[in-house]
Amino acid sequence: METFDIIVSIFLGIGLAAAVGFRVFLPLLMVSLAGYFEVIPLDESWQWAGSLIAVITMGVATLIEIGGYYIPWVDNALDTIAIPLAAIAGTAVMVATMADIDPIITWALAIIAGGGTAAAVKGSASALRLTSTATTGGVANPVVATVETGGSTVLSIAAIFIPVVAFILVVLLFVLILNLFKKLRKKPRLRA
Repeated sequence: METFDIIVSIFLGIGLAAAVGFRVFLPLLMVSLAGYFEVIPLDESWQWAGSLIAVITMGVATLIEIGGYYIPWVDNALDTIAIPLAAIAGTAVMVATMADIDPIITWALAIIAGGGTAAAVKGSASALRLTSTATTGGVANPVVATVETGGSTVLSIAAIFIPVVAFILVVLLFVLILNLFKKLRKKPRLRA
């Protein structure tokens, strides 16, 4: 595999991993669809992900997950289990999309870049949802859910069709997250 193809493969994996941070199953569905329609090559051990059964299973899981985020308080419960799932799924999508690369390099990148990116995005999204719940009583949570689903969709599509753009979007996302956390730290605290 050429160096350019390896870099594109890494960008694809990181873009999908960030998308997993917003919705666990939506990017997996996109990978299944892309594998099924042979848009992207899947690693040899991940060929099953491109099967019709995998597409249907991921489609059902995606609909259930998205629906769950529109039910007040269920959305926060989903976030509790979704952070570790996102890390696992982020690792998985990275492995699935890195064909013809040394397994040691593949797994190292998958765990660090894939799992780490997914967990960081999911952690930030969960914090936003908790803030929304605390400040609006959960009334604004459907808006947060819609933005997350949209972000996952855009990142997944970009990662599959234009991996370099997806990587740039992920970098911009991390800059935005960092700036938000810096602003929150600078807010004056009330003293008792």
